[in-house]
Amino acid sequence: MSARVRITYCTRCNWLLRASWYAGELLQTFADELDEVALAPATGGAFRVEVEVDGVPHPVWDRSTDGGFPEITELKRRVRDLAAPERGLGHADRARDA
Repeated sequence: MSARVRITYCTRCNWLLRASWYAGELLQTFADELDEVALAPATGGAFRVEVEVDGVPHPVWDRSTDGGFPEITELKRRVRDLAAPERGLGHADRARDA
């Protein structure tokens, strides 16, 4: 399976550092499952995360519809569910199930 993540962030809102941090967390967690994590500059308050699996894009988070920014555990769960559904997330899974 081929999986890529694209994080689109607003440059005028200065969200590059936030986008970079999310990218680093995803690369650290899914080092063997992700082929790429790309940062895509935009404007207009955009902050979106998309996972492309085998060439098909899937929205994971959109600030305008999901509200604000995701907690990192929630973002990892959503990415995992698409890119590596068989993979456990340890404490992040237990926190949701509790």
